[in-house]
Amino acid sequence: MASAADCRVLVFARAPEPGKVKTRLIPALGEEGAADLQRGFVLRALGVATEAGLGPVELWCTPDAVHPFFAECRLRFGVSTYDQGAGDLGERMERAIRGALERSQRAILIGSDIPAMDAHYLRAADRALVAGSDMVIGPAEDGGYALIGLTRCFAELFRGIPWGTATVLEETRRRAAALALHIGELPVLWDVDRPEDLQRL
Repeated sequence: MASAADCRVLVFARAPEPGKVKTRLIPALGEEGAADLQRGFVLRALGVATEAGLGPVELWCTPDAVHPFFAECRLRFGVSTYDQGAGDLGERMERAIRGALERSQRAILIGSDIPAMDAHYLRAADRALVAGSDMVIGPAEDGGYALIGLTRCFAELFRGIPWGTATVLEETRRRAAALALHIGELPVLWDVDRPEDLQRL
């Protein structure tokens, strides 16, 4: 059986640059306010990932890992930083997960704007993989997902997916079933993308 510590948590994050992050929230918060929110989200996600204690935490960065904010994160949390690189979201996620699985037996990837996610949620994801699931997924209310964990990387789960739409989760489930993967599912979470999400936050 895989070691309970042989897992990597990958946090996908965009640098908190005013006008370039959380653009749908700018009408409510302004460019600086949206950037401040993004900054807080990334720091919280890294705190949750390190608190979970599952293994090394990797911060996958865009536009690149040399941004001063990511240097701050590296020092503050002791995480490794990597460039997400080119391509659509699926290509970048596949690249990160494939690389992590060359270094560990399990990889769990999360976004940075899921305030309901906590260390217990991450540990539950890893338990599902240790118990034999090929894939674990944390559904999001908007039809996407907040977390994906894998023991092997399958390109089919990431290529040609209609990212940013309400059918991401459904299509990912369909492809996982076609691959005959054993899938573990976690409780549904919500993220913060639209002005109406702010009241809930």
